[in-house]
Amino acid sequence: MTETWVFLPPAAVWGVDPQLDVHWVRDGVCRSEPFEDVCAVLHGPWRLILPVEAVTSCSVQLPTQKKRWLRKALPFAVEEWLAEDIEHMHLALGAPLADGRHRVFAVRRDWLSDWLALCAEPPGQIRVDADLLPEDATWLCWLDGRWLLGGLPPTRLALSKEDGPELAKQCPEPLRACVPQGISLPAGWESLYEQDPHVWLSRQAGGCNLAQGEFAVQEHAHAGRRWLPVFGALGVCLLLQWGFNLAQGWQLQRAGEDIARASSQLYQELFPDDRKLINLRQQFDQHLAGSANTTGEGLLGLLGQASGALLDESVQLRVQQLDFSAARGDLALQVQAPSFEALERVRERLIDAGLAVQLGSASREAEGVSARLVIGG
Repeated sequence: MTETWVFLPPAAVWGVDPQLDVHWVRDGVCRSEPFEDVCAVLHGPWRLILPVEAVTSCSVQLPTQKKRWLRKALPFAVEEWLAEDIEHMHLALGAPLADGRHRVFAVRRDWLSDWLALCAEPPGQIRVDADLLPEDATWLCWLDGRWLLGGLPPTRLALSKEDGPELAKQCPEPLRACVPQGISLPAGWESLYEQDPHVWLSRQAGGCNLAQGEFAVQEHAHAGRRWLPVFGALGVCLLLQWGFNLAQGWQLQRAGEDIARASSQLYQELFPDDRKLINLRQQFDQHLAGSANTTGEGLLGLLGQASGALLDESVQLRVQQLDFSAARGDLALQVQAPSFEALERVRERLIDAGLAVQLGSASREAEGVSARLVIGG
């Protein structure tokens, strides 16, 4: 479907006027009519083009490159560039520049909201006329009685007829201009003559879309009809999934019954004296708890006897690993001490506490001496 471009003239800056004549382009033809009349005949996708006089354009260095933090950083980065309170401005983030900065556009939120309130449907995109100029050169474009400056320069400006070419000469080359017949330029400019620059700008694909944040396009209710086939396919998938879940549930139930029979058989093999099965899980837990209590008593007893030597602050002993063997009745510790002398003091104190101690081979490491202590057994 053909897209319509609606250009607000510089006079739109002074306030919302439904009767203000605007240029609108469709199918390569430019017409001029009151904004209210244009909104009445709009159908399908369209773009609103703002005059650069209504927008503040700047390039700033942002403290982050993460998308979710960029918008939060914008107000602090551009506040010094704005003459009005940042709370009153709508900010749009443009593409990054070659030097790492980002182009940012600021427009009064209430001004833009008032113009959009006149439209039956919101525009799909909101752009700035001077920002539409191609970025392959420094461009001037004669539009609505003033020069638009854009392209390679980081700034976007509207200039008077006398100042435009002279100021643009200070910008990076090449220098190009789009002008209608009858507008002359000084020597050194590559001129592109167009009967109506509005039509030429509507063919450009560049520019930052200001329809961000609160002005981002929302889907209309009738647009949901396009998703009906998707919803139908999703319903079929859900029905198939429900059938699959039923079949899987039946299989899991059968598998559970097999596991229960195998568990009962294993229990009877492990505990042949316990022939009465009432609650298999509870009976397993009781047997395991009894075994754990026996292990815990032996471990706690050894730790209680050895704690005085192991926790001595003067030794600065670090326990890296602990292994307890209930069958042997010993406690194996992988420890680290500042020196061999410190390890020997620990061994002597453990012996003084009445414990059997075996000190394995010790090795020096970057942070001290590492060795294996076996207590008890």
